[in-house]
Amino acid sequence: MLRVDPGGDEEMMMMGIIKEEEDGEDSEEDEEDDYLLAATGEAGPEQHPPGRRGRRGREEKERTKVRERQRRAVTGRILAGLRRHGNYSLRVRADINEVVAALAREAGWVVLPDGTTFPSSSSSHSQTPRPAMLVPVAAAAPPIPVSSSAAPAPQPLRSVVAVSPLAARPISRRAGHASSAYVAPPRAVPAEGTASPLLAVRVPRGEAEADDDDNAMDGGKQTGLATCPAPAVAPPRPPERDFAGTPYVPVYVMLPLNVVSLEGEVVDADALVGQLRVLKAAGVDGVMVDCWWGNVEAHRPQEYNWTGYRRLFHIIRELKLKLQVVMSFHECGGNVGDDVSIPLPDWVIEIGKSNPDIYFTDREGRRNTECLSWGIDKERVLQGRTAVEVYFDFMRSFRVEFDEYFEDGIISEIEVGLGACGELRYPSYAAKHGWKYPGIGEFQCYDRYLQKNLRRAAEARGHTIWARSPDNAGHYNSEPNNTGFFCDGGDYDSYYGRFFLNWYSQVLLDHADRVLMLARLAFEGSAIAVKVSGIHWWYKTASHAAELTAGFYNPCNRDGYAPIAQVLKKHGAALNFTCVELRTMDQHEVFPEALADPEGLVWQVLNAAWDAGIQVASENALPCYDRDGFNKTLENAKPRNDPDGRHLFGFTYLRLCSVLFERPNFMEFERFVKRMHGTINRSLAKQFSTCRRRLLVLHTYIYIQDILIG
Repeated sequence: MLRVDPGGDEEMMMMGIIKEEEDGEDSEEDEEDDYLLAATGEAGPEQHPPGRRGRRGREEKERTKVRERQRRAVTGRILAGLRRHGNYSLRVRADINEVVAALAREAGWVVLPDGTTFPSSSSSHSQTPRPAMLVPVAAAAPPIPVSSSAAPAPQPLRSVVAVSPLAARPISRRAGHASSAYVAPPRAVPAEGTASPLLAVRVPRGEAEADDDDNAMDGGKQTGLATCPAPAVAPPRPPERDFAGTPYVPVYVMLPLNVVSLEGEVVDADALVGQLRVLKAAGVDGVMVDCWWGNVEAHRPQEYNWTGYRRLFHIIRELKLKLQVVMSFHECGGNVGDDVSIPLPDWVIEIGKSNPDIYFTDREGRRNTECLSWGIDKERVLQGRTAVEVYFDFMRSFRVEFDEYFEDGIISEIEVGLGACGELRYPSYAAKHGWKYPGIGEFQCYDRYLQKNLRRAAEARGHTIWARSPDNAGHYNSEPNNTGFFCDGGDYDSYYGRFFLNWYSQVLLDHADRVLMLARLAFEGSAIAVKVSGIHWWYKTASHAAELTAGFYNPCNRDGYAPIAQVLKKHGAALNFTCVELRTMDQHEVFPEALADPEGLVWQVLNAAWDAGIQVASENALPCYDRDGFNKTLENAKPRNDPDGRHLFGFTYLRLCSVLFERPNFMEFERFVKRMHGTINRSLAKQFSTCRRRLLVLHTYIYIQDILIG
């Protein structure tokens, strides 16, 4: 970059340069006029003698020169002011295009050499995979010094291609063949790893394929011109809603599943502290931690080891973050997003070897060891204790161990695990049993304790023949219309079907009622919550088969979530609902046969809870890094034009990982947090200092990288 001598008069120097350029342009314009006249046959004296037409051309030429001088004078003053007061690295002979490009980059936009401009958050900075924790720099660039007083120089952009944001989430197939080249958006696995089949993204296409498209567009003929593929620019976004001044919604971030090891140690504590500091600087209110039953009461009944969690909570308190704690009475592993294995306590597993009916069981007799069957809630089969007594002893021990964190307000909420994945549902769609999206799942009531409960219910109803589970409900990966039970007009809506589904869902409600009663006793005075899963596939069918097998009696002619909301209201518990980031249109585009409707499901559940007068929180179902997913979450968190001003009382982000700290992902996340807090609008977002954001991410990457390498 050329710099003006600070000792000289910058404006006079600029005017001198402009004068030289004007003189050069005059001769160029004269030559150009001569060329044009000769080419068109209008300049020869034998064709057009001098006269009024020649004078008019010279006058127009003079007026053009005057306008050009005025434009260059304005440009010179702008350049001088920007260099003097704004510290912009603009060359002395920069033109107005470079000025506009510099201002656009300062506002957070990407400007390509050919002038193509688009928001930085909608582009992938390179098609070449990079380590998630490294700062992108030029190949031969020296190390960048980090200083609190100066921002790092911007790096040149290479191979930048705009891409559409992540499409639908819980999908088991990839998108169909696209008509243009795309690069994969940020994802939940490293670039060199294997992507989850549940993340449907467009696949990059080869160069040969792109060349074929170019030839096809030219009719298969060679033009003789050197061509280069133009970057695919994302279509302009519609105007976004302004969330400035909206209610404050706290944002929490889930910590890794194995943040506390089986040995009672905080895993990679130094790196965790660095990440938590960045989250705190971005405005995050707190974190969510799973307290695993299999870790704490691992070896013998009522022997609890809270050492690792005490160390973790101390770190979180020192950073002045809040805590949401999950009482996780299920095993970790085998589900979507589970990257570690934490089984149930050893002594429970030993009991299960001699009495496998303590687990949920499907029609073929396969046991699901993820959590205990609700049939033993009142059965003394766990070394003299019932299941609910075991849960209560665990919760009471936690409350006594961390009393100071409750008294100081560090622990803001306890989420009580009530089933598979810590959610209030049957384990009806277990991947370990072969389930794949969008299968309807299977009923999980074939252990002898639940079968005994079903027989009692049938006898009380006076129809002992109904003491059986459906035999025409298909299997895990069936579609509703291929079964006799869930098809339109099927047995689900018969007298027997309504009896069975009512009993099946009532077992779920009774389990929630019993455990929440004891949780309220153990955590008296503290906020408690229950997570309900968002089973949105087959929502557009009459039977809602996937919801029925999970225990939600919610066909098209019945509200299955209002009874759940009433149970939570009875015990003063909040409802935490998932899948608030998913969009129905995305699901239909990528997997239309699933007949999914996450937006309709979210709206039904939120209104059922609000009508019951309970608080509602939410979380994303699968990793989310794109603006569209965050915007959908915002719309659900703060419904537009709600006459009662209802809104979520909290949001928990799934989950803390290295991908979140990649620069474009973290910028989108920080923007989302501020909008959830109601402290940012569109005009303020454009005024964010790019230097401040670069410094924040750069400090974070270097700090975490040093820890990982060291």
